[in-house]
Parts: sequence; structure tokens; C-alpha cells
Amino acid sequence: MRVLIADDHEIVRKGVRAILESRMDTDICGEASNGKEAVQKAAELRPDLIILDHSMPLLDGLGAASQIRQILPRVPILILSMHEGQVLRDAMRLVGVRGFVPKAECAIRLLEGVDAVMRGETFFRADDSANIGLPN
Repeated sequence: MRVLIADDHEIVRKGVRAILESRMDTDICGEASNGKEAVQKAAELRPDLIILDHSMPLLDGLGAASQIRQILPRVPILILSMHEGQVLRDAMRLVGVRGFVPKAECAIRLLEGVDAVMRGETFFRADDSANIGLPN
């Protein structure tokens, strides 16, 4: 599985990379430090999964997801954020994001979210059973 990671904080990208690379089937094909770069790299690299930070410069995660969805409509997008709330989750769904993992839970929930969206399910909160395992 080829993954593109976009976050404006290098330490977060490295942490996400380390979690994902703990699996043998994962290849980080690219990284981006802002939303505009994420859209460009998604178009160029054609990854199997895209992980976006919600708050990035030049173009936020929702804006990047919306543009990526136009280019790669079938590639699942998972958003990471330190912000939570139903309004944010609704906005994510509206632009075609398939999953959300709070950054505070990333170490324990990221791989679960990745597995869900790669199976074609949604993943919006691991402790909210009404939101996981739903077909997209």
C-alpha cells in the first residue's frame, strides 16, 4: 500500500510514518507540508491512501481533500486533527473524506482507521460504534 502523508509539522509526519511503516505492506511514497503540495503530490504519485492534517497552510485539509477527490475519486482520504466535533466530522464527510483520527489518539487508532478506510468503510471515531464499519 502506497501512502501520501501531509502535515505541516515534520515531527507529526515522522510519527505517522513510523506507525505506518511498522507494517511490511506499507510504503510511504511521499510527504507534503501544506495542502497545496498535498494536492500536487497526490496527482503526481497516485497513492493508495492519503493522510491529511486538517490544519495546514496554503490550503487546509478539507480544501485539499476536496481537490484531491476531483483528481482521485476512489482513493481513500483519512484526516488527522487536534480538533474534534460533529460539525467537523460532517464537513469531512461532505468533501468525501472516509475517516478521521484525532491526533491525541493517533498512536493507538491510526492503523485501525487505515484498515477501515482501505476496506471501503468509514472511520470517524473509534469509540463511536455508530460511525465505524459503515460502507462508503
